[in-house]
Amino acid sequence: MKEKHTWDKVHNWDEELDFLKSIIVKTELIETQKWGAPVYTLNNKNILAIGGFKNFFTIWFYNGVFLKDDSKVLINANEENTRGLRQWRFTSKKEIDEKLVLKYILEAIENEKKGLAIKPQKKEMPKSDFLEKQFNSDSDLKNAFESFSPYKQKEFLEYIETAKQEKTKVTRFEKIKPMILTGVGLNDKYR
Repeated sequence: MKEKHTWDKVHNWDEELDFLKSIIVKTELIETQKWGAPVYTLNNKNILAIGGFKNFFTIWFYNGVFLKDDSKVLINANEENTRGLRQWRFTSKKEIDEKLVLKYILEAIENEKKGLAIKPQKKEMPKSDFLEKQFNSDSDLKNAFESFSPYKQKEFLEYIETAKQEKTKVTRFEKIKPMILTGVGLNDKYR
């Protein structure tokens, strides 16, 4: 028996999510499993995903910002961080208009075929005068730090720079210095 892929944080929406899946399978999208959710792709590009939350279930479009949204059903769930993704939330199966959902899905597929996509923004590496001073007085520490990937370097820099007081920066530095020297990333134990 094929494993059922469902992302339903509260297990309230099995029937509703199955109904959304029954609409999606009428298209050329391929179901994959990413981040614990059923994600539907075209040519290995994420088009949409579905999932259940405490108070609603949703279909989200990865490049939903390009959808016309004539029915005004899409929302940006996180204005501060989300540029392209848009959600369509439901609280009951009877809210799902199959023809309208299919229309949005087909438009999302066409947008992908046209190459419409939000390109990821490159974020600048944070600066830390505090760490620079430490590196200037300890070349071994500097070399060990530079051996980390930019992503892991950024974690260390942000960890130091989010401290508001100098004494907190010192305390945090004392914690991470042995980690840096032994090649252990700040969040490696969680990976």
